[in-house]
Amino acid sequence: MELVVLLIAYVVRRRLDGQNRWSGDVFWRHWFHSGTEVSAGKERSITKGLARVLLPAVLLAALVYLLWSLGFRLALYPLELLLLIGLMGAPGWQQVLQAYSQAWARGDMQAAWRHVQARLPAEERGEALSPEAMHLSLSRSLMGSVFERYFLVVFWYVIGGIPLAILARGLVALAEQWPQAAARERFQKGAELAAWLPARLLACTFGLAGDLAGWAQKIKDVIPGRGKRTNEVLMASADGALTGYALEPSRFEETHPQDWPDFGGRSLRAIRDLLNRSMLVWICVIALLVIAGVV
Repeated sequence: MELVVLLIAYVVRRRLDGQNRWSGDVFWRHWFHSGTEVSAGKERSITKGLARVLLPAVLLAALVYLLWSLGFRLALYPLELLLLIGLMGAPGWQQVLQAYSQAWARGDMQAAWRHVQARLPAEERGEALSPEAMHLSLSRSLMGSVFERYFLVVFWYVIGGIPLAILARGLVALAEQWPQAAARERFQKGAELAAWLPARLLACTFGLAGDLAGWAQKIKDVIPGRGKRTNEVLMASADGALTGYALEPSRFEETHPQDWPDFGGRSLRAIRDLLNRSMLVWICVIALLVIAGVV
């Protein structure tokens, strides 16, 4: 039944993303910003933030255990469906990428930068970014966002149910949206820890969903990838799995200068297709595990 819930949530979430509706980030923002004032000198404290994530996770774990004990596990599935729809999703990306690709095709890199600047890491939003650096920064952000809002949630839901899915997604939300910036770096370490195993599993999946030969040359540099951040692992493995220099703008421009105006849209489509195929691989594997009685 968990597989059915997961499939329904995934399909519904994708449709909502296409319509740019129901962003879970809005909920996390309100949840974190309500009653989270801290006294001077304690801006780096993570106690309140962890409590705001652990509390719902623990309450849900207790609820699941209670319903299992009473034989009413089926009653929890509608709630899990709604929670998964809220936990997953990256609304707004489709419109941003479309506008960016059109500006790139026109050669208007300033317009392209304005469309995506809010999606780039704060340290990489400078207007002096070259087109190549801007595109790679956007690609990292896109891949990281989809990983954290889909693959991370799916992985921990399958491993430990909805409580672990909330905990993992909550750590990511804390690293991005906790009101005290001084504490976000500490939360980021927790988010990286939660992402360590699923990120490397997704990196391995890229080999099945993309160019296996090219992927095999890159994957040895990122598995296990001690000391490498999640985005570095995903970008390196995706670079090997994608053909046509989709993540190598400089080499693409040298090899196909006449097709340079199409590079932005072509590269982003390749990344999205790779991620979509990878999710299909995950769903098929989960289905096989369900049939085998492992999950």
